[in-house]
Amino acid sequence: MIHPNVGVLGGTFNPVHLGHLRGALDCLDLLGLSSIRLMPASLPPLKATPGVSAAHRARMLDLAVEGIEGLSVDRRELDREGLSFTVDTLSELRQELGAEVVIVFIMGDDAFEQLNRWHNWGALLELANIAVLARPPGNLKLAPELQHWLNQHEVPPTQLLLQTKGAVARVVQPELDISSSALRLAIEAGRNVRYLLPDPVLEYINAQGLYR
Repeated sequence: MIHPNVGVLGGTFNPVHLGHLRGALDCLDLLGLSSIRLMPASLPPLKATPGVSAAHRARMLDLAVEGIEGLSVDRRELDREGLSFTVDTLSELRQELGAEVVIVFIMGDDAFEQLNRWHNWGALLELANIAVLARPPGNLKLAPELQHWLNQHEVPPTQLLLQTKGAVARVVQPELDISSSALRLAIEAGRNVRYLLPDPVLEYINAQGLYR
């Protein structure tokens, strides 16, 4: 039985780029998700504080997903004070959506390799499933405890929606080598970054003078 489902793609989105959107659309298609919420973090615990305000990052997300069926922006972490802990967000979502809805938290393989450093990471699968966006060939460099945990919980992507929580699947997506940090440096250096992020986002960055 495939349950009602929702995907959650977290990140600083500083700025959002085509790699983020392509990953979300790949998950919609490959996992069969009905919708995905892009959820910008306010203060990410394991990253430097974003140099651009939460309001700017959320607005760029709004512009990026406008008109894209299945994608929306969820601001709950921006509205919550303090550090953005994923376990708190998923707990809140689970209470809102109920026990019968599949929640799939989507993350990149670089973030997944640090998962054992996350706050209360062992509780994540008590609340949701996890989809790891892996680049070809999809090899992960994991600490022994994280590898053991993955071995216990990994399922094929086609099975991820068959249970509401407790499973991990790797989704191998085509290579699209774009990063927010590289984009920030390119914008600061005055290089042309068109076709690396949505046109409305680039127009907003230029109009607001961001990353200069």
